[in-house]
Amino acid sequence: MFAAKKYVRCFGVLLALSASIVSPQTLTASAQEGKISPSKGISLTIYNQNFGLVRDSRHMELKNGINYVSCQDVAAKIDPTSVSFTSLTAPNQVVVREQNYKYDLIDPNTILNKSIGKPAKFKQYTAGGSAVELNGTLLNGPTATVGSADGGSSEVSTGLVLKTSNGIILNPQGQVELSELPEGLVSTPSLDWKLETDKAGPHDIEIAYQTSDINWKCDYVAVANQDDTKCDITSWVTLDNKSGGTYKNSALKLIAGDVHKVTAEAPQMEAMDMAAPAAAMAPAPQFSEQSFAEYHLYTLAGKTDVNNNETKQLSLFNASAVPVKKLFVLDSGENRVFSRGDEGGEKRKIAIKLEMVNSDANHLGMPMPKGKVRVYKKDSDGALQFVGEDEIDHTPRDEKVRIYLGDAFDIVGERRQTNMEQPNNHIQRMSYEIVLRNHKKDAVRVQVIEHAYGDWKLIAQSHPSTKKDSHTFEFPIDVPANGEVRVTYTVEQRY
Repeated sequence: MFAAKKYVRCFGVLLALSASIVSPQTLTASAQEGKISPSKGISLTIYNQNFGLVRDSRHMELKNGINYVSCQDVAAKIDPTSVSFTSLTAPNQVVVREQNYKYDLIDPNTILNKSIGKPAKFKQYTAGGSAVELNGTLLNGPTATVGSADGGSSEVSTGLVLKTSNGIILNPQGQVELSELPEGLVSTPSLDWKLETDKAGPHDIEIAYQTSDINWKCDYVAVANQDDTKCDITSWVTLDNKSGGTYKNSALKLIAGDVHKVTAEAPQMEAMDMAAPAAAMAPAPQFSEQSFAEYHLYTLAGKTDVNNNETKQLSLFNASAVPVKKLFVLDSGENRVFSRGDEGGEKRKIAIKLEMVNSDANHLGMPMPKGKVRVYKKDSDGALQFVGEDEIDHTPRDEKVRIYLGDAFDIVGERRQTNMEQPNNHIQRMSYEIVLRNHKKDAVRVQVIEHAYGDWKLIAQSHPSTKKDSHTFEFPIDVPANGEVRVTYTVEQRY
């Protein structure tokens, strides 16, 4: 029970609930016979597809026969169809006969919307402090649910309508008093059960359910050394909880992988910049990793709080002195033309990439969840500067990772077709020239990647090449400092 009046502001009015009103606990189940404790422990598994699995351990007192139990403080974004109830004490002796998910929360808009057709009193105060009362019946609440063309629905603001003895008043202002709280409202989302058991007494139970709007992702910060041969890497896990639930002292697990789920694709979280770490010996990671059902499971050592409407960041791993290789790549299959050349060719961007192998020998070896990699490097003053970023996909152990940083300023590529012959209806011969110009003070190696399709073979080439797959071949070209190299080849294709 609470005091005669409780004031809350709503839609430009001050709402006062008058008279004796029952407490929220009695609203959730009028015949609440079973007793359930607050949570005794949470196990939380978050998937990087914007949903999570909650396992909530509690204690319950039941009597023989039918029991009505209300479980408070479940996530507001719960999927009620995913709920699993298990008595750990007597798994086969407690049966769920009925389940209700109550999410109509006590808030001013809901109270007014559910008070349509009931008496309402508005008090308006003049500048002198005197009060003017408007008594009538509430005909319309502050919001209404409307349908949309795609079959969905949404709430729109409509405004209050009060019918008085003198007529209809639109959007009355002031303090509104209602005589009673509408039925069916709850202070927090709750699961209400009708349970049947033939084992009276205490039960340890576990409630498991899925909830949406809880997500995690990975971000990586890499600091390259001066000659781009090694990197210090820190991996951060970012949790974003908008599920409407708070998970205190929870055992946390993360699943990385593409789990099939029948649901609309969730929007991706915006990445957050992290401070670049200083080089240091890597401490033991606080997450352990294991393969699980064709995915990868990361388990946090210890426990943590995951609060509602909170973004939390935890370090996944730290790795020092990871060997990397700097690559300059000109790939004719990428649409990276930026101007026409002097000889009629196309000037092409030269991509800068860092390559590493995710192996134990390279101080890595933990399967890397997909995420954004930001790369920093110290300038001549010792200050860290940002040099590029890229997204990587889920990367298993012993696989290569290539990070695209940007385009080279002082290395220019130019590509043009120099000839085409067609000896007959089934053969074409095409000749190409790629010119590489290096304006740096140091020699560089450029990987020139070319493509051919169908039944093809190289019948002439100025430099050795390597066939990478059925339609890709590559020239590793060393370009001297302030120098130029011309690469030519002729490919014959049969149809």
